[in-house]
Amino acid sequence: MTEANTMVAVDSLVANEFAVEIEGKLMLGVFRVEGLTTFKLDDIGERVFEPFLLSKMVQRDGNNPFNRWLTETVSGADRPRRELAIVAIDDGVETRRWTVKGAWIKEVRYSSFDTGSSEMVEEIVTIVYDDLEEHWSATP
Repeated sequence: MTEANTMVAVDSLVANEFAVEIEGKLMLGVFRVEGLTTFKLDDIGERVFEPFLLSKMVQRDGNNPFNRWLTETVSGADRPRRELAIVAIDDGVETRRWTVKGAWIKEVRYSSFDTGSSEMVEEIVTIVYDDLEEHWSATP
């Protein structure tokens, strides 16, 4: 069998295997990251960083890293910034990492409060940032 005819395993990510870190600490309770655009150029060829959404559970602990960040933001601090990492995981192994630098909270909204629902209330956060670095962790 020639090299061209050799079967190659296709490696793909599963959407539910990911983690989010804030300042290097695991952020618990994240449901979803939506709209992460890792590369985009504007009409003149300048790199553009699009906001993305982070959907998470509402957590009571005012001292967890996200709630401290949110409290600083709401208290009127001038756009307190953090470094976030979105980590793709495959079978328990980190395969790719996107480091979001200079991230700040633009908006916080909530899913419906509904007496007929047993779903958790989601905190949906719009994140804006200054820079993004992509690292292929699984590449030798």
